[in-house]
Amino acid sequence: MRYFAAACEAILSTTKKLQKTAIVADYLKSRTLEEAAFSAVFLSGRPFPVWEEATLQVGGSLLWRLVAELADKQEATLTGSYKRWGDLGAVAGEVLPEKEGQGLGVLDVNAAFRQIAETRGSAAKPALVRDLLARATPLEAKYIVKIMTGDLRIGLKESLVEEAIARAYGSTLKEVQRANMLLGDIGQTLRVAAEGKLAEAKMRLFRPLGFMLASPIESADEGLSYFSQAAVEDKYDGIRAQAHVSGGEVRFFSRTRDEITESFPELPQALAGLRQDAILDGEIVAWEYPKNAARTQEVVDEPATEEAEAKAINLGRARPFSVLQQRLGRKRVSTEMLRQIPVAYLVFDVLYAGGELLIDTPLGERARIVDALLSAPRTAATTFSGAGQASLMFGSPEKEVQAQAIRAPVFRASSAEQLEELFVAAQARGNEGLMIKDLNSVYTPGRRGKAWLKMKRELATLDVVVTAVEYGHGKRIGVLSDYTFAVWDGDHLVNIGKAYSGLTDAEIAEMTHWFLEHTIEDQGFRRVVEAKVVLEVAFNNMMRSDRHDSGYALRFPRIVRLRRDKTAEESDTIERAREIFTLQESGGKS
Repeated sequence: MRYFAAACEAILSTTKKLQKTAIVADYLKSRTLEEAAFSAVFLSGRPFPVWEEATLQVGGSLLWRLVAELADKQEATLTGSYKRWGDLGAVAGEVLPEKEGQGLGVLDVNAAFRQIAETRGSAAKPALVRDLLARATPLEAKYIVKIMTGDLRIGLKESLVEEAIARAYGSTLKEVQRANMLLGDIGQTLRVAAEGKLAEAKMRLFRPLGFMLASPIESADEGLSYFSQAAVEDKYDGIRAQAHVSGGEVRFFSRTRDEITESFPELPQALAGLRQDAILDGEIVAWEYPKNAARTQEVVDEPATEEAEAKAINLGRARPFSVLQQRLGRKRVSTEMLRQIPVAYLVFDVLYAGGELLIDTPLGERARIVDALLSAPRTAATTFSGAGQASLMFGSPEKEVQAQAIRAPVFRASSAEQLEELFVAAQARGNEGLMIKDLNSVYTPGRRGKAWLKMKRELATLDVVVTAVEYGHGKRIGVLSDYTFAVWDGDHLVNIGKAYSGLTDAEIAEMTHWFLEHTIEDQGFRRVVEAKVVLEVAFNNMMRSDRHDSGYALRFPRIVRLRRDKTAEESDTIERAREIFTLQESGGKS
């Protein structure tokens, strides 16, 4: 592990991409195949390959406590170190003592990670972590902690590890990228590269592929500037999910490629009746179903017309993300919650069907395959309730639970005016905005380009008062860049969110100086400050939450600007926040 740590230090010391790649390639070639394979995973900032469900379940607070205990240091010492580095791994490397007999191999660390992941119990897991850190040299511990927290911070992404593998084993980058995409395991990709068998890499069902990403645009005019043949869909405010279907088994994976099936136990049966193995791409949303169970629904794949709009409305409508949030992360979902918060899987793409990988097939053809999959006769597992839809209903009539896989409505637009009309209609249906896709585009997992575009506008903005600040991470070590903010509830402030993006480096430096001089309480890397700085903050939506004393939390908040023209007393109130929440819950209808 000392060679691994030394390589990481060398990578950290340079900003040159080619030099980083060369360091990784040389390191990988110098190790045994097993060490190199596990190292490739670690260099990607993970303890385990992407596809594996294993997790360490070791939080930052536990690591902080164990580092303090092993270092035998006061809290103030660790806090001072954290202020300098903004990174718990770097803190461990600085404060842990060096002792005779320390030192681990990469295989030792991999074995320890797996033992930690498999161990349950409030005492057993911390003991294993403590033993691992105690056996490591301080430099090794630095990178062990970084891997455990998923925050390597040496300017190395998995894409650079792919380049290093290509360089080390004489392959092309394209071959390595495709194999890694199919395998979902950078370590296994290294193994097949070393054996000269990259071309033999095969996709495996129930190992999620990367998701194709979209680029934001600012206007309807820009939406039609990159390609002429466009498919237009609503942008739903749910969670992106990849569905793998085979032999009646259905499993769902999130964008982080974690399995989320247990949070939605009713959804698998809505796809289990497909007569072909398939991998689908879509969005899980809290869904308001039509009262007639939509037996006459049709797939919408038309230009922007009143008839097409009516068909889209007849499918039902998405409920706010705050509703869906109640379903997330639950290992057990009660029948009552299934009934109160029904969900739907809005399908908009297919990556694999009928034994064929389809990512190199143009979107227009993939769309036809999706239509055919969802409109084909089903096995007994599901009932068919209209073109482009699989449906499951179970329970007694008074406690009926409905779950559907619905073909996401697709429109066409040939002008900015039509696109703007579709955008307004999408928001009226309670959705975030639009997805605009090139009909000739192939599916590029994990890549963001101009083939898929997203057009959305914030729900609203609030003028808020900064109440607390924290030191940042990475390039913002040493500056106060993370701001907790509040609105007025009568004559006192109640926190409603936290943001760290939107200000320039110069503004952050200026505000850091101000906050240091106006600190009420120094809590180490966090400071409670005088409530005088006003920010304008934009956000996508608002949720009920007990995280803040306002009772609300903002989703994806970002700072629009400093409101130097406003005093704290002029900032927004909890009543304004409630108005926005009520408007959101009503689907934008005033």
